[in-house]
Amino acid sequence: MIFLFIGLPLVVAAFMPLIGKVSKKVAPDVLANAVFLFLLVLAVTSGRQLIGQGPVLQSLSWLGEPLAIQIAVDGFSLFMLMAISLVTFCIGLYSINYMTHYGSKANFYALLLMMVAGMNGLVLVTDLFQLYIFLEVAAVASYALVAFGLEHDELEAAFKYLMLSVVASAAILIAIGLLFGLTGSLGFAAVGDALRGLDAKLAVGFCAALFIMGFGLKAALVPFHAWLPDAHPSAPAPISAVLSGLLIKVSGVYALARIFYNVFGLEAGGALSQALMILGAISIVVAAFLAIRQSDMKRMLAYSSISQVGYVVLGIGIGTPLGVAGGLLHLFNHALAKGLLFLNSGAIQQSTGTRNLDEMGGLAKRMPVTAATSLVGSLSIAGVPPLGGFWSKLLIIMALVQAGHGVLAVVAVLASVVTLWYYLIMQRKAFFGKLNEKWAAVKEAPFWMSAATVLLALLVIGSGIFFAAIIKSWIQPASESLAKGLQTALHGLGGF
Repeated sequence: MIFLFIGLPLVVAAFMPLIGKVSKKVAPDVLANAVFLFLLVLAVTSGRQLIGQGPVLQSLSWLGEPLAIQIAVDGFSLFMLMAISLVTFCIGLYSINYMTHYGSKANFYALLLMMVAGMNGLVLVTDLFQLYIFLEVAAVASYALVAFGLEHDELEAAFKYLMLSVVASAAILIAIGLLFGLTGSLGFAAVGDALRGLDAKLAVGFCAALFIMGFGLKAALVPFHAWLPDAHPSAPAPISAVLSGLLIKVSGVYALARIFYNVFGLEAGGALSQALMILGAISIVVAAFLAIRQSDMKRMLAYSSISQVGYVVLGIGIGTPLGVAGGLLHLFNHALAKGLLFLNSGAIQQSTGTRNLDEMGGLAKRMPVTAATSLVGSLSIAGVPPLGGFWSKLLIIMALVQAGHGVLAVVAVLASVVTLWYYLIMQRKAFFGKLNEKWAAVKEAPFWMSAATVLLALLVIGSGIFFAAIIKSWIQPASESLAKGLQTALHGLGGF
């Protein structure tokens, strides 16, 4: 059953272009969204049952013969599957209306399904090389999706994204090769056990540095962030939402956390912990001040993504249970809120033809649903109570104080104030004040676009109201799995 998370979207993606020949609109919409809904239900219901007695390991077989491919579900990977499925379902609904003017809906859904399969595979695999394979599957789909509109800016952004991502992939592959040379293994548990028996601190440190550079670039952490402010604004709105809401977290943060905790063994206050906290803090501050300077709505949101991923990395880097829980909760809250804001930016651009905040004004009078849901997403990311972003930032700040990092706690608080500042600027320029005469004929976004943003806004509000239940049901099992290590839980299954 676990293989459905990978196999189903891949199979449907393979046949989607053929289906598009038969029906250009209805069939691709229905089939793609049915897959997204099925994966969401599978993650929320069956997934919880699967790991009720602990992590689950499955091996792939072909014609009765076992293959050297294994996947596993623990609390951390299941949490990521749930986040991926939830956001992509909303993006699929939004795309029903939004992608109509692009044409080639079947090709779009095929690439999106391929990206989902890559992300799902990445969070399920149990060895380093399989992780690299699925990392590239998701990346290849993302390159094509960024350039999907075939406009000059989109092609340029996709090429820049491709070139820098290749550098990241090369660094990751070199690190994996070095670890294989040192240990003779690729499985997380086997590599981790072998490293603990070796006196090779210099080589291990070099591999860790390569992973930080590679996955840091995938996550767009400062100073590896140059590609993101071009790629995300240039892509179609649904792709901007999945890139900022999911991909940079899955291919960057998840992979980095899994390797550092489950292979290298991150300890609170250790060198790896300090490196992640420093990178997170720098990203928070630098990107927040860069966001203030932007008049392009999507570029502002892109820089905000860099800053908020900094919070996630900062929390995970603390290395304490409270810090990890705060980082994972903020990963979830940001995925919802930033996905919402990028979708709303697409609705505004489609209605007005511009992303320039200076040309907007008073749009709340013509697009009340978009304005209201944008306010919800903005306040959550800024950390305004009682929305979800407040609780996740509070946990991270409490963890910093608890671990004796008072200066970083102050930095996190002040950066959150700056975040509120530029989001209020965005809201004022776009939605408040006198309606610009140019937009007198503007209408609210079509039904499915509005439905997707309303659903995300309700989830953002719900994540704040029911944050305690979310922590107990999803965050705590995820943080415990990460802290204990997937390999420790699965050793008895003989899968590594």
